[in-house]
Amino acid sequence: MIGELYEHALAGRARPDIEYADGTRIPLAVDSWLNATPGDKSLLDRCEGPTLDIGSGPGRLTVALAERGIPALGIDITPYAVGLARSSGALVMLRDVFDRVPGTGRWGTVLLADGNIGIGGDPAALLRRVGELLAPDGRALVELDPPGTALRREQVRLCHAGSASAWFPWAYVGADHITEVAADAGLGEVETWSVDGRWFASIFP
Repeated sequence: MIGELYEHALAGRARPDIEYADGTRIPLAVDSWLNATPGDKSLLDRCEGPTLDIGSGPGRLTVALAERGIPALGIDITPYAVGLARSSGALVMLRDVFDRVPGTGRWGTVLLADGNIGIGGDPAALLRRVGELLAPDGRALVELDPPGTALRREQVRLCHAGSASAWFPWAYVGADHITEVAADAGLGEVETWSVDGRWFASIFP
């Protein structure tokens, strides 16, 4: 879906932008995926029980959880990212969240960090899937955009030096919209918090 430009970014060979349908571009935040980032601790501190890291990328959070002694599995659809994560010691599978996932219905925590609530362009559908993955007493931990960010779905692509990926769907959810999205997904209580300029929510089945 994202392809070669994403792999080049992870390898440090390119600095692509995210391009929107209206032509707006913003830099891809690849550095924050490769290295420990302010706010990570707040998220990791809330992980309880076996944890599934959806869209784990190069694996910084999956590795950090393992280092804390928390059983953790990352899943990602990009072979290069999965390879990077494994080389760092993470337990990671090449897998789409909507395909068969080990431990379905038994995960204590499911992580959607680094904007991964946008995967597939339909946050309610993604959270419904997360609800299937969680244990009855589990929780989803979701990173969000700041309050005031419009709830929107867009077609985006990566661009760099005249090259571009295919367009793919993505979504954005502000912290003040997550309760309605969770309700649409059939999930329960939502608690939001902010630390180090990042916004998060705990969502319960």
